[in-house]
Amino acid sequence: MEIEIYTQPTPNPDALKFVVGKDVINDGKATFNTLEDCVENTLASDLLKIEQISQVHFFENVITLSKSSGDWSEIEPFVRSIIMTRLPAHNADFNFQKEKHKARKREELPPEIQRIEEILDETVRMGLQADGGDLEVVEYTDNKLYVRYEGACGTCPSATTGTLYAIEGILRDQFNSEINVIPI
Repeated sequence: MEIEIYTQPTPNPDALKFVVGKDVINDGKATFNTLEDCVENTLASDLLKIEQISQVHFFENVITLSKSSGDWSEIEPFVRSIIMTRLPAHNADFNFQKEKHKARKREELPPEIQRIEEILDETVRMGLQADGGDLEVVEYTDNKLYVRYEGACGTCPSATTGTLYAIEGILRDQFNSEINVIPI
């Protein structure tokens, strides 16, 4: 079976998106930083075993890889080979959020975090996801919102400057004028 693979750059020079011809995850998203995170996920595990790759992020039919060193032109052939050989047997029906993080359902979150999540969904997430990344809300306490960048956003230089200020500005405008957004 021939698998279509298209690469797309991201705003982060250390991250590259691989858009493939089938979903790599059917529900939610998954970010793998260590081999222990991969829990029987051969596709993620084998991609993370490439020496220069520091993170693997799955979202729908997109695999975003972050590198710690090297040139994409040297790394990309190895990535393509792994995707071509592992994707046919890959099960996209795993739920990383439930398995790894025991994530609470949104309706179980405090009302303030539910509203923050809604605002981020309406204003920010689509752009981050289009660039091969995402944002996880970790905690909201005393007007401080702690977030974790995922995928291409995790190592992007603008994540701690322009993107962070934009997120903070949107939330100050639509939620709380005194909120501070802090990446962890």
